[in-house]
Amino acid sequence: MMGDSGNLPRFMYFAVPLMVLCLLHKGEAIWLSLPPTGTKCVSEELHNNVVVLADYVVISDDHVHPTPTISARVTSPYGNTLHHKENVTHSQFAFTTTEAGNYLACFWADNPGGGSLSVNIDWKNGITAKDWESVARKEKIEGVELELRKLEGAVEAIHENLIYLKTRESEMRSVSETTNARVAWFSIMSLGVCILASVLQILYLKQYFQKKKLI
Repeated sequence: MMGDSGNLPRFMYFAVPLMVLCLLHKGEAIWLSLPPTGTKCVSEELHNNVVVLADYVVISDDHVHPTPTISARVTSPYGNTLHHKENVTHSQFAFTTTEAGNYLACFWADNPGGGSLSVNIDWKNGITAKDWESVARKEKIEGVELELRKLEGAVEAIHENLIYLKTRESEMRSVSETTNARVAWFSIMSLGVCILASVLQILYLKQYFQKKKLI
């Protein structure tokens, strides 16, 4: 039994890198069904200095030829347009993030009222967007060494994400503490105003009754 327990951590040491490597080979494919009128959007929260690559292609659900065209727009968290195409059936975009937050990609049909459409989006960012074939040719690496480089890149990406999440958590905690402090001061001020108004009302009523010689 002791031997089996001792072998478990070793297995985990090999299993975790293999799981990460499997994730590296996965692309994030998204299917959107566009309505005859209106817009469909997808968003992803990214931090600064992240490479984003995406391809999208239109597929007519009614098998109409030629394939209807769509328009696409990608915007940053502050509303800056990073990609804008009209009257296309397929296209791609690439950019490096300069703002932290939600990046929005919106699609809509150019001919409202037409048949139903689907858009396939192959969205890659960070480590999955890196051209490892070029890296392998440039640095003349292959096999296990290349997979180790991918693993190293994945670890760095995870580390950067953890730092980003820690920063966001710190910012949210700071905002929460500031809001709580302001609410506390507002409550104290409201109570003070109520007490002051009550005292002034009592003084006014006292003077009024004295003038009327009721007291």
